[in-house]
Amino acid sequence: MAGIGVQLNKIFDKHTITSSIYGIGFSFAHTIAPVLVVIGCLFAMFKVLRFDTVGYIDRETFSCTILYIFIFGLLTSSPFNSVLSKFQTDRIYEQRYEDIRPCIYVGLITNLTFSSIAAIPFCIYAIVVGGIEVYYVFTGYMGYLGFTLTLSTMIYNSILKQYRKIFLYFTYSMIASFLLSLLFHFIAGFSITYSMLLALTIGFMLIAALELSNVLRYFTANSRRYRDVLGYYRRYWKLIVSNFLYTLGLFAHNFVFWTQPWKLVVRNTFVCNPSYDMASCLAMFTNISASVFFISRVEMHFHDRYKNYIEAVIGGKLDTIEKNKRRMFQGLSSQLLTLAHLQFIVSVIVYFIAVIILPVAGFSGLIMDIYPQMAVGYFISFLMYSELLFLYYYDDLTGALINGVIFAVVSIAGSVMAARLSSIWFGAGFTAAAFLAFSFSYFRLRWIEKNIDTHIFCKGTIIRQVNEEMPRPDIYNKTNLLQAAAKKS
Repeated sequence: MAGIGVQLNKIFDKHTITSSIYGIGFSFAHTIAPVLVVIGCLFAMFKVLRFDTVGYIDRETFSCTILYIFIFGLLTSSPFNSVLSKFQTDRIYEQRYEDIRPCIYVGLITNLTFSSIAAIPFCIYAIVVGGIEVYYVFTGYMGYLGFTLTLSTMIYNSILKQYRKIFLYFTYSMIASFLLSLLFHFIAGFSITYSMLLALTIGFMLIAALELSNVLRYFTANSRRYRDVLGYYRRYWKLIVSNFLYTLGLFAHNFVFWTQPWKLVVRNTFVCNPSYDMASCLAMFTNISASVFFISRVEMHFHDRYKNYIEAVIGGKLDTIEKNKRRMFQGLSSQLLTLAHLQFIVSVIVYFIAVIILPVAGFSGLIMDIYPQMAVGYFISFLMYSELLFLYYYDDLTGALINGVIFAVVSIAGSVMAARLSSIWFGAGFTAAAFLAFSFSYFRLRWIEKNIDTHIFCKGTIIRQVNEEMPRPDIYNKTNLLQAAAKKS
């Protein structure tokens, strides 16, 4: 995540209105803009290709396909990407750049394998039971793999601070996808939905290819130490599980409402709940600016204090260590409080605008009943995720794992109970999960603050640990020594 802080500081240090606006736009373009580029491409396809003229079954099949690509692409790629990111960061710090290519190759194989294991049975079911055309299912499957590869390769580029290139790759690829959708429909004669799906699949593959080629251009050597990457999977299994549980918690409440009697089943294959899913999506975008605030604030303020503390631990005096420790945790508290204040103001403004505009745009009824509670839930969940990242900063994998368990379990159990209430409380389960996970992470960070010295100075070993046959336990043998002396005499 470190990388844009220096540029942001240069921008905001000018203290002008123009520089402030530019700084906000810079943070926006380097954080959530790629997601909005994809959404903008989809909306452009909807408008130009006249998606509203498509039949109900085809329209819902396409909508569910895109929904499944995004949700399950995030679920299957999130566990391993966190460990791969740590492996790459560690090797760059150690200047062992030849180990990056094995990390990339093992990561790609892991993501593709795990994603395929989850997707292939569903694809077979969609063809056999749902009667969906084979070419359509295969294209959706490739789009799903393309999206998982996009997320995986994005991690490597983010560590290299290639934020601008990521944004450009998304922009160019989505422009190409839009143009290809027109070509497929108006010239090749494909249906509207298949033209959009095929074009989007090619776009994701193109993004992944560009991101991958950019990373490989930096790391040309290959140590072929593939087992080291697999060793990280075993060593940091808590990181894998915690990241997966957090992602599961974000969507588990949707899965619960997919089982309700008023769910929608498309072609005996896809299951969704359009009203609840749309309310969740709107609530998420109401609070998505938290990502911009968090990255910009942490990059500009907290990261330097964290770095100064670590450098003091390595070679500083005791009073220097204590001074930097106090400044670091003061900065942490300040950033969380500022993030909460800023995001609350933005969320309230966006919420009131949404309440006025969305009914005019056709979003009403059950969607608007569910939306307020979900907006609160996502507001808290984004704050909780900021605390989770701070736990990662301090290598507190146990705390991160407990956070994930609380978030996922309460999200499922709470949503089951909330589904029995009136529609305005449907999001209460997710809100409760986010609040409990947020509370735990807050107190966990306070615990780390009190025990940071133990965490830093009392871990590790003086003698290097190796895996080999244990040496003889005897250090001094009087009999052997006397025999050796007798022989000499």
